[in-house]
Amino acid sequence: MQLRDKVISIIAEKAVLDPSDVTLDASLASLGVDSLAMVEAIFAMEEAFDISIPFNANDPAEGRFDISTVGSIVAAVEDLLAQKVT
Repeated sequence: MQLRDKVISIIAEKAVLDPSDVTLDASLASLGVDSLAMVEAIFAMEEAFDISIPFNANDPAEGRFDISTVGSIVAAVEDLLAQKVT
């Protein structure tokens, strides 16, 4: 499974949606992902990819992890994995 597909699968699971309903340009709010589901998705991505995501649940805008769209989350996970390799 590709990284993009895995991230989409995790978000879909937390939003109780079919992965085919999750598009890269969708915002989490438009998918019905609330703050609790977002935190659960972050933990699931950390576990799935063995990374530490710099996300501040109390102030998401302050974090260094862009959660504005599904695509930005995929890109941020890719960046974290690239940093881990080097």
